Amino acid sequence: MNTWQQIQYKMLRSGSRVNLLIGINVLVYLLVNIAGVIDRLVFQSSFIDFYSDELLLLPSFLPRLASHFWTPFTYMFMHAGIFHILFNMLWLYWIGQIFEEYLGTKRTIGLYLLGGLTGAIFFVTAYNVFPFFASVLASSTVVGASASVMAIIVATATLLPDYSLNLILLGPIKLKWIALFYVILDFLSIAGPNAGGEFAHLGGALFGFIYIKQLQRGNDWIGAITGIFRKRSKMKVVSRNSDKNASGKPRQDEIDRILDKITESGYESLNKQEKEILSRASKDNEA
Repeated sequence: MNTWQQIQYKMLRSGSRVNLLIGINVLVYLLVNIAGVIDRLVFQSSFIDFYSDELLLLPSFLPRLASHFWTPFTYMFMHAGIFHILFNMLWLYWIGQIFEEYLGTKRTIGLYLLGGLTGAIFFVTAYNVFPFFASVLASSTVVGASASVMAIIVATATLLPDYSLNLILLGPIKLKWIALFYVILDFLSIAGPNAGGEFAHLGGALFGFIYIKQLQRGNDWIGAITGIFRKRSKMKVVSRNSDKNASGKPRQDEIDRILDKITESGYESLNKQEKEILSRASKDNEA
């Protein structure tokens, strides 16, 4: 298997939506920036740079946003530089794997998109409401996957607050402290030079927190949206499995109870049966 085949497998056949999202972000970054470099070197032009910014970044100015209505989606797949995309993709990979390990893969893309959209709403609202931004309203844009990544970070930290990551130089740090650190840092920076990005981060973080809290109450917003498009398929599956015993698909109320227990006491507090139920539910989500 050559390198390109390995990349295709990771993105499309591994089952991980995290890998797919990382692949899309990297591909978009490379296409835009390689084309931009060629444009500058060969044609001595900034055509690619200008129009990628003009057409794909999210503007705060409402009249411009109305004519660029697709940008709340496109901005979350664009990045301002190599370190910008590098750190976003690293956090998405590290935390996204944990998210998918415990909740399966079906919710990842929905959380990424809805977290990014919430970040877009926060950014546009803040710049049109606070007088502080009046002088830069017409020219301000926001770019990057940070709001989407923050949604996944905070969602995972809300689900598994005591799960620890081993960070270089710092050692094991619980997810709740990592998430809290970034939320506080973003809040303290909302009047700084990257205010738009910080507002977007906070929007994504808030969505991730609320989503998991609602999921633990039995309200799966992302699953409900997915269900609109797969309602008939789901009804058929329920009908076929109606007579199966406990070895089939776990009940949602049982999954919710286990998730609540993880939130309160951590994954290690689960007994063997509960871990098996959670593992089975995760496999069902990946099907």
